[in-house]
Amino acid sequence: MAKIKGAIVVDTEKCKGCEVCMVACPTDVIGMAKEVNGKGYHYAYMENPDACTGCTSCALVCPDAVITVYRIKVEA
Repeated sequence: MAKIKGAIVVDTEKCKGCEVCMVACPTDVIGMAKEVNGKGYHYAYMENPDACTGCTSCALVCPDAVITVYRIKVEA
């Protein structure tokens, strides 16, 4: 049976660092960067990419819709 592997892409320049995606992530994939974007916000990024299942919870709760979720099937 194939497993689902997920990945997220965050538009770092539009992310305002509200951290809602971090709370919504069931597998603790998302962290906040120490660096800031052009607007001075710490932005979200994949801190633990191997744990991502592509569930889309982060993208659904993002108030600015800056998260894109990708999923691929990985043969076990």
